[in-house]
Amino acid sequence: MLFRKFISLIILFSPVFAADRPDLIVVGGGISGLSAALEGARAGLKVTVVELNTVPGGHAVISSGGLSLIGTPIQAQNKIVDTPEIAERDFLRWGEDANRDWVRYYTQNSLTGIHDWMAALGTQFVAVSLNGAGNSVPRFHSPHQQGIGLVIPVYREILRQGTVTFLFGHRATGLQFEKGRVTGVKMQNLRQGKSTTLSGNAVLISTGGFGADLDLVRASWPKSMPVPQRILAGGGFFANGAGMNLAREAGGASEWLDHQWNYASGLPDPFDPKGERGFFSMAFSSIWVNAQGKRFVLEQHEPKATIPVIAAQNPARFWAVFDAEGRKTFRIVHAGFTQDRLEEVLNFPGFLSKGDSVEQLAQSAGLPPDALRQTIERYNSMVESGEDKDFQRFGPKVPRSGFAPPPRKILQPPFYAAPMFILIRKSMGGIRVDTSCRVLNQDGQPVPGLYASGEATGFGGLNGKNGMEGTFLGPAILMGRVAAQTVAAAAKSKSAAPPTTSLRTSPPAADPKLAATCTACHDLPKLVEARRNGYWHFEHSHKLVLARKLNCIGCHAEQAPFRASSHKIDRHLQTAVCQHCHTNPPFQMRRPTAAE
Repeated sequence: MLFRKFISLIILFSPVFAADRPDLIVVGGGISGLSAALEGARAGLKVTVVELNTVPGGHAVISSGGLSLIGTPIQAQNKIVDTPEIAERDFLRWGEDANRDWVRYYTQNSLTGIHDWMAALGTQFVAVSLNGAGNSVPRFHSPHQQGIGLVIPVYREILRQGTVTFLFGHRATGLQFEKGRVTGVKMQNLRQGKSTTLSGNAVLISTGGFGADLDLVRASWPKSMPVPQRILAGGGFFANGAGMNLAREAGGASEWLDHQWNYASGLPDPFDPKGERGFFSMAFSSIWVNAQGKRFVLEQHEPKATIPVIAAQNPARFWAVFDAEGRKTFRIVHAGFTQDRLEEVLNFPGFLSKGDSVEQLAQSAGLPPDALRQTIERYNSMVESGEDKDFQRFGPKVPRSGFAPPPRKILQPPFYAAPMFILIRKSMGGIRVDTSCRVLNQDGQPVPGLYASGEATGFGGLNGKNGMEGTFLGPAILMGRVAAQTVAAAAKSKSAAPPTTSLRTSPPAADPKLAATCTACHDLPKLVEARRNGYWHFEHSHKLVLARKLNCIGCHAEQAPFRASSHKIDRHLQTAVCQHCHTNPPFQMRRPTAAE
């Protein structure tokens, strides 16, 4: 009897019951972690996903969703000849020092391991384009509904499996070890502040890159160019290098941290109180001028060419200068960034320099008036002659870009100057892994029980120094699957039974007066401004709800009529409403009527 009581106490106070011990703990619920979770579940593994945010998807949900794929049906339909051999040459030439093993694996497996796998889940590829950046043939595949078009099909299939547990709002703070092997994760529940340990048989780190840690970005900046005084973070909000710290605790090595995928035209986020965040923007009809008021680089060139030139400026920044007509073509390249959100940014007080004349614009932006006027006049004269003699942006021998409109003069007041800085988008270095996604130590030996995938590894060094576009989400998906397959092979698991969970994706009809019921209990403006731990997504999504004056029924129809006993989020139905914020143009959500 005493022995039984002792065992009962052990079970009661144990962080995780033995029966709940997962075969695979996935740290990070971005596209790589989700791919691993689904692959593991299908292989018969019991999987738990530990995710810092309260929703899945990571950086993928704000991306265009483009994938670099080779030899696909849509390429064949467009008579595009692409082979693993052609793609491998492109990768190695453009990346300069890319990891040959991962390049070969990726180019040989992108068709079946990514395209066919995603298509079977429901992802629709609607276009294929060249997209420059080292690609010799069009292989940039755009999915329907952008990044959400990748995330939601994978997440829905995970929910159907019924064998994957999600611990949302949990931060991994350390690893657990048993006899030299990684066997679990120490974590903190952000909303409750409680710390626990989750034990398992293997741990996969898929936490994203380190682009949100600007101190680490600067410390790892390529030695071939000066470190800019100001750099903007434009990738994942939680990409702070935490995965590398976890791996380091277990003896895992990191490499290629100076391999960073940056964009030249980073527009600061005026609503960021720290001034660290920014948006990847495109001012198609602008010219770029430095602090001396002069053009200094071909504006539409690849980041591989423009960023070193920007970093060499004094200071290392520029202004995108355009007129009233050019403002109409200004874009923020961010899934779900609609016109109202763009106008909110551009109309932020004191953010966008403006003038009814070039001289007024120069004064507003702090640029030398004579130099700026001369620069604009020279550019206008070259547009009139049909040839850019300074940087070959246009001319009789310059091929037209598929993205940019025809060149036009900067003549129509008011004139604008948008502040621009180098923006880090993705990390192309990180945790060292082999082609089985096993974490390696400094001696190149695997760390028992520890795996890593996706941006946390810098995509295995597949891009080398220079990304080719579409070569980030694709490798993240493939590496997540590879990691899970490696764990399943070691566990000698058997394929899981067919999923039996019925997936609900069509919200029921709801009373349009639901909003009044919700707001009777929830002071939404106050909650949004509360800045509570573990409520990051709630705050950001509901800011849009308030700004657009949307009805709660748009996302929470299943909660009407209100019943206290069933008052909780339906994760299945939530997969049908992410598109409200994360596609561009967005879904048309229901707005309250006058009667409400």
